[in-house]
Amino acid sequence: MANLNLNKTETSDYAQIPAYEVGAQQVDSARDQKETEWQNPNATKYWGYFNKVGDLKSAFLMKAIWNVGKGYKADNRTKALLDSITGWGKDTFDDILFNMEVCRRVFGDSFAEIIRSDDGILINLKPLDPAVIKIIVNRQGIIQRYEQTDHTLKNTITKWQPYEIFHLSNNRLANQIHGISDIEGGVEATIKADEQSFEDLRKIVSFQAKPFIIFKLRTDNETKIKNFVEKVKKARQYGDDMFVPDDENLLSYEVVTVNPSSILMDWRTDLRNKFYRMVGIPLVLFGATGSTESGGKMEYLGHEQVFEHDQRYIEKQIWQQLALRIDLISPTSLLPNLATDQAKDANQGLETQRSDAVAGAGA
Repeated sequence: MANLNLNKTETSDYAQIPAYEVGAQQVDSARDQKETEWQNPNATKYWGYFNKVGDLKSAFLMKAIWNVGKGYKADNRTKALLDSITGWGKDTFDDILFNMEVCRRVFGDSFAEIIRSDDGILINLKPLDPAVIKIIVNRQGIIQRYEQTDHTLKNTITKWQPYEIFHLSNNRLANQIHGISDIEGGVEATIKADEQSFEDLRKIVSFQAKPFIIFKLRTDNETKIKNFVEKVKKARQYGDDMFVPDDENLLSYEVVTVNPSSILMDWRTDLRNKFYRMVGIPLVLFGATGSTESGGKMEYLGHEQVFEHDQRYIEKQIWQQLALRIDLISPTSLLPNLATDQAKDANQGLETQRSDAVAGAGA
């Protein structure tokens, strides 16, 4: 028996594993110069994420539907004016609002050219590509103009004064001169983790459907091995049976199986929940909360204030930039439903049971 000396035990050096740190980041504010310009350097990357990641696209579209999808109320004059807006020729004002609401989530900012008649009446709003719009501010951080560049991000094509552009920003904080995309930061990392998790699980499922098999042939004859390989390939391709001589000295095999751990499924569920928390939309809207009915109702109710905040922002920007007052129709509230449920619960506590009135019943 080996003589093992425990005094020679060594420990691993976990100090080599770097601690998680968040890098410092400065606000994109006006610099100490006459003009400061900003153009989204990640616009094409974010547009790619939006179009290629189904969950992200669905979440942004759903959020826009809940914010502006039920339409708006306005006086007759305002309604008539907005009904005449055609955007690129086939849009409605509802389409343009939906377009800009989605784009400000994707890019951080959305823009539309304000076209007015000679006497200053609004006649059209034409959405613009946020990837080619440059924001220019003065030393005090006030917008001086907008510039449209070509797709090489070099040459200026068109310039607009601030009153000629309808501009919506997403989560513009501090004295930053632009909005922040919902994809930026944690959402981007969560998307990558979820896509990697899906790919890993897809490989495992594929492996289960067509497992890896180790065939152990009792021969080193290349011709015999090649012939056997071709037969196995053909049989597995078409799902045919194979018949071989019953001789243990001829062939043996081992099927390598990989069973997906429940940890992988829990990880995917956690990533999905984290993703929807980050984009600020309840998973109950997609019909899969993974919780009780009451839990789903509370999740929905908790987001009603978020939708109301977004709608108020849009309404006030339309008034401030277009001098038009509209009232966006809010999503259906669950407050009346919850009040009814609460009343039912209270009444149930006051109901007289048979055991309360009949002696000995229930004893």
